[in-house]
Amino acid sequence: MALLQGKTGLVIGVANDHSIGWGIAQALHREGANLALTYRRSGRERRVAPLAERIESRLVAQCDVCDDTQVAALMDQIRSVYGSLDMLIYGPAAALPDDLHGPYIDTSRAGFLHAVESSVYSLNTVIRAALDRALLNPGASVLALTYHGARQVVEHYNVMGVAKAALEASVRYLASDLGPHAIRVNAISPGPIRTLSASGISGFRSKHRHFAALAPLGRTASIDDVGQAAVWLCSEWASAVTGEVIYVDAGLHHCSAGPAPSLPA
Repeated sequence: MALLQGKTGLVIGVANDHSIGWGIAQALHREGANLALTYRRSGRERRVAPLAERIESRLVAQCDVCDDTQVAALMDQIRSVYGSLDMLIYGPAAALPDDLHGPYIDTSRAGFLHAVESSVYSLNTVIRAALDRALLNPGASVLALTYHGARQVVEHYNVMGVAKAALEASVRYLASDLGPHAIRVNAISPGPIRTLSASGISGFRSKHRHFAALAPLGRTASIDDVGQAAVWLCSEWASAVTGEVIYVDAGLHHCSAGPAPSLPA
């Protein structure tokens, strides 16, 4: 029997077929999970709806996780279509483009607050909305996407590095809060992957081809690699794992030359 047969999940923040969230969705689906997908921006439905069809999803919806009304509506849809959740995959991350250039100290106040709300606090909002509706089953797994820029300075990552550091701390505190409910909270830290969000990082494309030579495994990770790790974290095989950040980057974060970032999307 597939590892996730009969389980239900929500993957928040899929942009296209290069998204890390899509890599996770495919892997969970292969192991028997029934999944709902969301996208953030109007117009992305034309890219995400065909992906939802490929995994036989019964729900694909637009949701800006910074909008409480949209989050509440999404959770009501989840209850109506699926009844409950065993997995919640959280991929949103956003920063103002101007704050990803120049020195971090020049980050605008508005940009700082936007990055933290979009990339960190919205996870609280989503989980709280699910808990208010008793959607998360005992044994459920919440999985966030982070990046090594949370722990090491990475050129042009700037305020996103600070936001991801806050996200990793939030994962630990949420794991403590939700542990008594038998709900686990973890994060995956992928290496540099060519996603739509990563294209907004200055110099990413030119640096990406050098990363494989730096990594101990001689390659970079793919969205499929991340998906396989997500299956483990969402399955009973990881039933005693919570509050952790799992690196899936072919060992690249161990190298002295820090990799450029991939913003999960």
